[in-house]
Amino acid sequence: MSRLFGKIRVLNDREMSLLHEGALRILERVGMKVYHAGAREYLKSVGCRVDANSLIVKFPPEAVQAAVDEMRSDFGSPRREGLRQAIRFTESSYFTRPDELQHDFTVNSGGFNAFIFDLQGNRRTADGADVRDSLKLVNALEEITWSGLPCADQSIPHPLRPVKMAAELIKHTNKIGGIEAWAPLDIEYLQQIALVVRGSQAELQRRPCLVGYGESRTPLALDENMAEIFIEYVRRGMPQSLDTMPSAGTTAPASGAGTLAVGLAETLAGLVLGKAVRTDAVLSIDATPGYCDMKNLIFPYAGAERMPLLGGWIQMLREFYGITAGAHGGKTNSCLPGFQAGMEKAHSILFPLLCGASGIGTIGQIEFGITYSPLQMVLDAEVVRATKRILQGFEVNEHTLALELIEKVGPEGNFMAEEHTAEHFREEFWLSELTECDPWEAFSKKQVRGMEKLAEEKARAILAAPLEPVLSSEQIAEIDRIVAHAEKKILGQ
Repeated sequence: MSRLFGKIRVLNDREMSLLHEGALRILERVGMKVYHAGAREYLKSVGCRVDANSLIVKFPPEAVQAAVDEMRSDFGSPRREGLRQAIRFTESSYFTRPDELQHDFTVNSGGFNAFIFDLQGNRRTADGADVRDSLKLVNALEEITWSGLPCADQSIPHPLRPVKMAAELIKHTNKIGGIEAWAPLDIEYLQQIALVVRGSQAELQRRPCLVGYGESRTPLALDENMAEIFIEYVRRGMPQSLDTMPSAGTTAPASGAGTLAVGLAETLAGLVLGKAVRTDAVLSIDATPGYCDMKNLIFPYAGAERMPLLGGWIQMLREFYGITAGAHGGKTNSCLPGFQAGMEKAHSILFPLLCGASGIGTIGQIEFGITYSPLQMVLDAEVVRATKRILQGFEVNEHTLALELIEKVGPEGNFMAEEHTAEHFREEFWLSELTECDPWEAFSKKQVRGMEKLAEEKARAILAAPLEPVLSSEQIAEIDRIVAHAEKKILGQ
């Protein structure tokens, strides 16, 4: 089949250069407030100016540019060939041309949500059964490529939750995505669990999994805990980016350009830090920019105004910096599955991909990304299926033109019974289990009708099946041993 090609461009070349130069100016003149003493020393070692009293670190443009040049080179290096690494809400892959749409884009679920909007229509805190049920859906929905935990068991003590939930994730799915790390000590146990699955340290280095991330405190600050998490992952050779979420109108200027400039400055600071910690570090840059809702000061993940902002960010990463770019898409501001959620989900999945995104995540969420919905997960997967068909396009050649067939059938003929129709309709037509295309007479006779009800039925059928472990009994026993040790250490028992 032919595929759609070319991308939507939000920014011209001059605008991209202005954004990069703006980020360099912010880092040189304003700097970042870095609370971690070790991080300040690392940054000082590569030429940054450190004020010990204010904790402000200012970055010479040449130091930032050197790190950017290394990152660009690294993404094109033959030593990275074939690496496909799940990170946060997308995938870091190499050897992707900046001028191509990513038809094999990845889709992540996850979110570590505290709340679930269950199939009975109740919004409540998630428990262990909800976690395991969410992984049933992850396994059954082929549209999902990678997954963290769609929800997290709130009965687990907060300090132990990342380790316990990582164990659940890795026991029950092969689609192992990123995981939360809330403290540096978590990383030791997360990597021990990952080692059980990968089998050797060399294989874990080659195919990292259960990787968390550090995140800046917008605007322009890096706290002690997040810095330590970021540094510890880099020391271990795990891929990292310092993620940031500038919110236009609150933690960033109310303009899209100013918001992107702040986000760029923050994540570029992480790039410099990572290279200072380890020269061969696997690093990228990333941000999740958004516009604050001035009615309630919420950070909305959807909305028409956010789509160009996402597209501009994707374009900066793909075209200007020459690296893979995923998008925090598949989101809705709605508290319920329904028309608003469907519209916002479709926009925030399709538009970033048309701008060149290589991955989308995280699906299955409502309410600004804080509540997991199994119904929405099934509906989102159908949006992904539709998006893949849109990007597939159609092929034009001698066979698909079917000129001889048209001559044979002739005026007022019918192509229904032709072999050509049987040969092509399954690959050309989008055949959906959930969307409806019935006349009223047929629609009104159905016992289950409406896309939401059909998706609910599909979710119930998936959840009725047992959840099979994907590891051996020996591996499960070893993971349980690691978790038990972590519980004693973390909780001091």
